[in-house]
Amino acid sequence: MNLKNTIQVLDKGYVRLVDTMGSDLSVVNAARASFAKESLELNQKDVHLIDFLIRENHMSPFRHAFATFEFKAPLMVARQHWKYVVGSDHTMDSWNESSRRYVTIEPEFYVPAVDEWRLAPEDKKQGSGGPIGPWIGSVLTDELNRYIEQGEALYTMAMDNDVAAEQARLFLPAYGMYVIYRWTCSLQSVALFLNQRLDEGSQVEIRDYARAVLSLIQPEFPISIGGLVDVRNV
Repeated sequence: MNLKNTIQVLDKGYVRLVDTMGSDLSVVNAARASFAKESLELNQKDVHLIDFLIRENHMSPFRHAFATFEFKAPLMVARQHWKYVVGSDHTMDSWNESSRRYVTIEPEFYVPAVDEWRLAPEDKKQGSGGPIGPWIGSVLTDELNRYIEQGEALYTMAMDNDVAAEQARLFLPAYGMYVIYRWTCSLQSVALFLNQRLDEGSQVEIRDYARAVLSLIQPEFPISIGGLVDVRNV
């Protein structure tokens, strides 16, 4: 894996910025297209224009700049991310993911450390509370490792007996299994994802991925991201 523009997340995951198209200047020039004007260098008037677009909720100019990210994330994170993409497809997104119908690489799983297990929240139906006790955490980590080992053994048995990979994968514990996928999205879409998933009410693991996305995208679009994304809880 190319470690350039890559941030490690959780125990085995990462986010990598694969490519970008455009800059803050692209946003400005998209906004000025209706007046047949174009800026060659970003200046203070352009910064004010970006601020105006954000303040007045004129989002179409932010759909003229793009980024491609590669994620390696547990399935529970990837599916939360995917639900966001489906719910905001007007912001222009594309998604491609590795499939165990076609690849049989060694499966990897996210296993929380003993001190990473969290209590259920007291005042709401989703999310999590404070850390769980170390004794229970130790039991949970050991049991999860045993569960994964059993599933991997059954998966290997099926593959060794020439079962189709698309069926053999049924034996693998799903939610903690890492998948690799690419997400190409407009700048508006990045900002919406960050505002939703940096929020303190989001699941802790996907917030870790959102922080990585923010760290990678902010240097590429500093003015736009600075105005579009609420980073107070980061």
